[in-house]
Amino acid sequence: MSYEVTVLAGDGWAQVVKQGQHLRIVDLEGNQAVDTLFYNAQDHADHYSAVNTIATQGNIYLTTGSKLLSANGNVLMTIVDDTCGRHDTLGGACSQESNMVRYDIGKRYMHACRQTFLKYGLQHGLDKRDLAHNINFFMNVPVTPEGKLTFEDGISEPGKYVELRAEMDTLVLISNCPQLNNPCNAYNPTPVKLMVWG
Repeated sequence: MSYEVTVLAGDGWAQVVKQGQHLRIVDLEGNQAVDTLFYNAQDHADHYSAVNTIATQGNIYLTTGSKLLSANGNVLMTIVDDTCGRHDTLGGACSQESNMVRYDIGKRYMHACRQTFLKYGLQHGLDKRDLAHNINFFMNVPVTPEGKLTFEDGISEPGKYVELRAEMDTLVLISNCPQLNNPCNAYNPTPVKLMVWG
């Protein structure tokens, strides 16, 4: 089976990637943040865990070889190829509330990733309570010596990609981030391409 789709900025995608299949996310124009949630397809309560993933690999950044662990300690997916080299799992997903708090009360009504997650998650029986840790592919979120997170210009370029292999049937939920208020998308959200095969 092979599958390919372009996801516009601010839009989303949700699909079960079967065990052994590969998912490639391509940053078509560079500097685009791709917020992604992962769930055990048979048990949505067994979702991606940033805590377990970071603790197991001993690194807050994700790249080739990183295993994405679930809340129950299962390996959902493994990053098998990565031409960008830096992906964030601490910064979380933007929401209307965080836009208001971080930037300006007038930003509250801007579209945000949590809305996209809910729109596409509902198709698979997920609701607000099921939104958990996420990965921000291609997003550059350095941690300062004081332990603070900073949102910096991305280091990705046009055509860079990250490729994952499903180690079990995994529901993947993507929000192609519409963020206009910080440099994670170079203040210009752009489309990404998704490819599934295997």
